Amino acid sequence: MNFLELIFGKKVDLQEIISNGAAIVDVRTKGEYQSGHLKNSINIPIDNLAQNIKKLDKNKPIITCCASGARSASAKRILNSNGFEQVFNGGSWLNLKKYK
Repeated sequence: MNFLELIFGKKVDLQEIISNGAAIVDVRTKGEYQSGHLKNSINIPIDNLAQNIKKLDKNKPIITCCASGARSASAKRILNSNGFEQVFNGGSWLNLKKYK
């Protein structure tokens, strides 16, 4: 596994996952989210994710995103450690714009 796979996870087809109804969870701060975000994404700042996990459906794929991919990688780990199996790190929300 290379360094990027370690941070972002194995390469997946994000377009297919989004097309199949994945929830996009943007873990940036409220202010960052308000300055621009993906339509229909859910904003749960990384610092509040553990307290808001019940807002997410464990049976639905989830793509995490942030500004660069670092916080979304942490969010993926938090969700996985809480029983979420279908979690994908989408990296930067700007990267995901091409799929929406």
